[in-house]
Amino acid sequence: MKIDVLSLFPSMFAGVLGESILKKAQEKAAVEFNVVNFRDYADNKHKTVDDYPYGGGAGMVLKPQPIFDAVADLKKSSNEARVILLCPQGERYTQKKAEELAGEEHLIFICGHYEGYDERIREHVVTDEISIGDFVLTGGELGAMVVIDSVVRLLPDVLGNKSSALHDSHSTGLLEHPQYTRPADFRGMKVPDILLSGDHKKVDEWRERESLKRTFTRRPDMLELLELNDKQRKWLKEFQKEDE
Repeated sequence: MKIDVLSLFPSMFAGVLGESILKKAQEKAAVEFNVVNFRDYADNKHKTVDDYPYGGGAGMVLKPQPIFDAVADLKKSSNEARVILLCPQGERYTQKKAEELAGEEHLIFICGHYEGYDERIREHVVTDEISIGDFVLTGGELGAMVVIDSVVRLLPDVLGNKSSALHDSHSTGLLEHPQYTRPADFRGMKVPDILLSGDHKKVDEWRERESLKRTFTRRPDMLELLELNDKQRKWLKEFQKEDE
């Protein structure tokens, strides 16, 4: 996968892209990053990329020319690139969206600043608008980092354990079950006996039940989007009865 990022502050990405899983992904040649200062594409001598909004109002608006030209340049190698705008008006980001983007070969992220974007950028350049939550950040850089991390970790062979991403919270539609490691007894706090039993079938069932219970307790809204099987519906009734 090739990932290009358009930002006025490219140095913000150095630490994030050069550490942990994202660093390993590059070393494995699973992804190639390219962070570009779109100010370099400004066609005026002062390299300004923003201007006052027509009709008046507070703040400055990003001009279309630098971004249009930057995206056109980056798409020379792959015209099929998904162009992603980070903005509060975008669709709420989800694991499903991360899985969708992980199937692409080329992503271009646009990180804005100031009051907003010239609407023609949205209409004629962008393929996806994404919001990582109902709050406002100073710019799109942190949002882009979140999306990039969540996508790259899904690429083949990036994670050490191939099954890790399959059981993450949200990947199955449920929150992840509780996890434990050694020691089995830590200061009187013990690991559930079932996890020490060696019975993999019972362990899997316990994890499934605990995932459902944790989702019911913490994110009941997620259950509205799921088709539960008979066993899960039975468990859910038990949780509801316990909760009364």
